[in-house]
Amino acid sequence: MPKSILNVAQIRKQFPALQQYMPNGNPFIYFDGPGGTQVPQRVIEAMTEYLIKMNANKHGLFGTSQKSDAVLEAAHAALADFLNAAPNEIAFGNNMTTLTFHLSRSIGATLQPGDEIIVTRLDHDANISPWLALQEKGAVIRWWDMNPENCTLDPAALEKLLTSRTKLLAVGYASNAVGTINEVKRLAQIVHAAGAMIFVDAVHYAPHGPIDVQDIDCDFLACSVYKFFGPHVGVLYGKYPLLEKLPPYKVRPQENDPPHKFETGTLNHEGIAGAAAAIDYLAEIGKSYGVQFANAYSQFSGRRRDLKMAMHAIQAYENHLSLYLASELKKISGLKIYGLTATKDFGQRTPTFAIRLPNVAPAEIAQRLGEQGIFVWDGNFYALEVTTRLGVEEHGGVVRIGLAHYNTVEEIDRLIVALRKMI
Repeated sequence: MPKSILNVAQIRKQFPALQQYMPNGNPFIYFDGPGGTQVPQRVIEAMTEYLIKMNANKHGLFGTSQKSDAVLEAAHAALADFLNAAPNEIAFGNNMTTLTFHLSRSIGATLQPGDEIIVTRLDHDANISPWLALQEKGAVIRWWDMNPENCTLDPAALEKLLTSRTKLLAVGYASNAVGTINEVKRLAQIVHAAGAMIFVDAVHYAPHGPIDVQDIDCDFLACSVYKFFGPHVGVLYGKYPLLEKLPPYKVRPQENDPPHKFETGTLNHEGIAGAAAAIDYLAEIGKSYGVQFANAYSQFSGRRRDLKMAMHAIQAYENHLSLYLASELKKISGLKIYGLTATKDFGQRTPTFAIRLPNVAPAEIAQRLGEQGIFVWDGNFYALEVTTRLGVEEHGGVVRIGLAHYNTVEEIDRLIVALRKMI
């Protein structure tokens, strides 16, 4: 059973969505976190307060605009703290996909025909299609295959793919389909030794563990705040010298310096206000439950340390929750779990499980669970290469069960009972 690292009952009280119930009195169960998490009350209030008290465009010589500017500045600082970056290395956008297309276009403007980009078959398509699009610039796309037996990437295979023409590796921090966590720090070292850059898709990993872009030494990293308890806002980190050098695609009056040259057009100000509130929520988790991990983050102070402690505490709780879920799933006759399943490997996966039941289509499973108030995803989740490589794309993909730190053992037990009835 999971250890009480977090006071989950107290945490759940902060999420209005978690207070909803089925007609029979059973609460809704949100195992759909990999597609978007629920938000705490403070995020809702921050967005509402923005719209009531400071709803204006940037850089006006009047009160609401000046308040809006302050909100945006504070949000850049908040996300910089979350990723251990500088505020001027953080750009906001609609979502990770849109930001990645913007960045790929800018990088594409610097490429020569024959330059190479490496993508993986373990990634969400948002970290594949933006790079495939550069083939129109003459870029050569090289594929790094995954091992379908355990859904992992072999760094030795990456080294064989690198050439003198390699300019960038696009890789996920963790797989949104099967949960595999990649060794991005090691991959950055390998890629940099070959003279190339690394772009990390951290969308799926961000709600599950601490991120330190300086320690990873990645060149770019993107994530989406709605995956870690905030609204629909995307975030792009880039090393400042690289952001400064890259040509932006922007309107002429827009600022010419990073990060604003990559934020052309009016941003989702109320969403960004909510993003900052989500960071403050996580920092409070660190203060309340993460002190036992403080020694591991002695190099940080203030909110940066609180955030690292928070994500460490969340990761520890979710790991125990994952072990419990996996042990119960393995007891169901004929059920298949894709990816890493050995207990010793659970430090290399997020609490996201892709499964199939014999003779029951994933869509039917998701629908039947949904009718019982248990929310899971089915299909490929835009990780098209994963389900194709696993040989299940033509058979409806998989069912994805995604845990977050607000989930409980009791919810897992309800899921297991429901799954058993489908055999």
